[in-house]
Amino acid sequence: MKNILKKAFNPIRLFLSDSRAVGILLLICTIISLILSNNSFIGESYRHFWNARVHFGDSFNLPASFGHWINDFLMAFFFLLAGMEIKRELTIGELSSFKKAVLPFGAALGGMVVPALIFLLFNSNSGHAHGWGIPTATDIAFSLGAASLFGKRVPVGLKILLMALAIIDDLGAIIVIALFYGAKLHFGFMITSAVVYLLLWVCNIYRIRYGVFQIVLSLLLWYSLLNSGIEGSIAGVLIAFATPVRMLPRIEKVIYHAVNFCIIPLFALANTAILIPGNMIESLGSSIAIGVMIGLVIGKPVGIFLFSRILVLFKIARLPQHVSWPQILCMGTLAGIGFTMSIFTTGLAFQEEAFRDIAKIAILISMVISVLISWLNFIISERKLSKFTKAIKPAVSGNIAVG
Repeated sequence: MKNILKKAFNPIRLFLSDSRAVGILLLICTIISLILSNNSFIGESYRHFWNARVHFGDSFNLPASFGHWINDFLMAFFFLLAGMEIKRELTIGELSSFKKAVLPFGAALGGMVVPALIFLLFNSNSGHAHGWGIPTATDIAFSLGAASLFGKRVPVGLKILLMALAIIDDLGAIIVIALFYGAKLHFGFMITSAVVYLLLWVCNIYRIRYGVFQIVLSLLLWYSLLNSGIEGSIAGVLIAFATPVRMLPRIEKVIYHAVNFCIIPLFALANTAILIPGNMIESLGSSIAIGVMIGLVIGKPVGIFLFSRILVLFKIARLPQHVSWPQILCMGTLAGIGFTMSIFTTGLAFQEEAFRDIAKIAILISMVISVLISWLNFIISERKLSKFTKAIKPAVSGNIAVG
């Protein structure tokens, strides 16, 4: 019986350990959610479910609906995981020195600045300029999952650079959300947040054993941030930065699968419960949709490539081994997959559901286009490299023979 159960669960274990699994699961959840949302029988009930008011938190000013609990509370665990990745890379990983960090930092900056400017270009006089943060994001899970699907066409050095860029991009998106997408600030809760966060750092500095006390402080930090006007889920990143490095692998082990295979799929289901309008083509012609799509599909790769090129040209940074400029452009198109952070920012940028839906549809279409362009780019890049290798092979062989 044990062997039968083991064999039955082996495919699930293999799927969970595959780097492509999160991206595939997100895609499935998105498709399911869009089908259910637009079903003539249950569509309205399905969409209403995520926005249905929950009353048990009214007295304590807690999130008001299932969707808000996912975005405001559960997503804090996603940010905790992202924050731990950022901290590890900054302390002992690929971003731990200036030489290692300068290229992905510069590329990530370009990949945020150019899409934001493109969005503003189309929306400066439309009244929707507040959505400039939407196309600045890169989805780590989706972009790395897509890179894995392309196999050996994506060199290891490029995958590492993409991961570092996506992590920095996440940090940038978190800063943008904290600074530009908070509500009206409540200074009493702000002061409470600062005191609680200081206590978390004191626990870290004095090496107080990690346990219930830190967990209670973390929950207090989330609650005070939620009510301060700053996005509550940002607490996850702050907690990660205040957590001792030695604890990161343990916490990651506890929350990794829950975040990637439960929280993020729930986020996808709740935030893609979109009613696709009958005049979708007309909606995609709106300044919001154009700004998002051009920002992600074109702005991301152009910004990443341009800023990387400038850094290398002035010898501030250098390309990783076995990585070419066409491949950097390919990486840029992969970074145009915004999904999680882009959709999250959409919910903060627009109060009107119609505008949020337009932006979300544009994000989904941009994701499909970015994956297709990346696939074509990598095929073309591989063929060019293959032709170049064949061209120089006889010359190299001749030189060896003469020598």
